[in-house]
Amino acid sequence: MTTKQLIQVETSGKWTGGVQTEIDIRSFEPFIVDEPENLGGKNEGPNPVELVLAGLSSCTSVMIALIAKEQKFSYEAAEFSNSGELDLQGLAGVEGVSPHFQSVQFDVVLTTEETEERIELLKQAVEKRCPVMNLLLDANVPVQSTWTRK
Repeated sequence: MTTKQLIQVETSGKWTGGVQTEIDIRSFEPFIVDEPENLGGKNEGPNPVELVLAGLSSCTSVMIALIAKEQKFSYEAAEFSNSGELDLQGLAGVEGVSPHFQSVQFDVVLTTEETEERIELLKQAVEKRCPVMNLLLDANVPVQSTWTRK
């Protein structure tokens, strides 16, 4: 039997008017989360779902670094792009329509001399262990990921 190795992750926030929230994380400068003007905001910061996609990119990047070291996988760069679709009916409270992502497209481009087979092994391990990827998958969000070599 394994012993749990839990860590605590904390943030705090405060509403600053309209649809804005000021977020504090550790000792970093606070930042504004906002909506674009067409969704009632002032467009002064990323919105929450954009931050989820940014979290997917950055979490994947961390996991690539950790797992590449374990697998002795060599790469010079990793680039990420993603998009997600939301159904605004879910945000409006329409019964039976989920407010979270309906789907996510996630692209990873690695600058590497590794083979396609090694890239696939890295991809499988990263997607199995990435907390943000698994948060989406466990919410039954279809995530279409494409990993390519540059």
